[in-house]
Amino acid sequence: MSAYTPSETSRRSGFSLDTLRYYERIGLLSEVDRTPGGQRIFSDHDLGWLGLLRCLRDTGMPINQMCRFAELARTGDETVADRVELLRAHAEAVEEQMALLERQYGHLREKIRYYERELAAQA
Repeated sequence: MSAYTPSETSRRSGFSLDTLRYYERIGLLSEVDRTPGGQRIFSDHDLGWLGLLRCLRDTGMPINQMCRFAELARTGDETVADRVELLRAHAEAVEEQMALLERQYGHLREKIRYYERELAAQA
């Protein structure tokens, strides 16, 4: 198993050092190992978990739901159904957001075409 310094973990995960500290403070990261000198050391498991957190954050999951998910994950196998339910609800919200973005993108593209025609007519 590999061990990563906070800087290496930051680089690999894409999260800033401040975000890593914040996630640890609010319970999104738990039980991060430390060196005898007290420096945090991250594992491959931590990087995998950070990858999931990145996905949840990038898809707009609110921090309180991320914390709820982390709490459920730490509780154990008896919460798998609850985790699935939380992720399904989030996936539905993501699908709705994607549909909205697709509609708005179409509107944007149409406006660009309109102005391109205006420019062509002026030439």
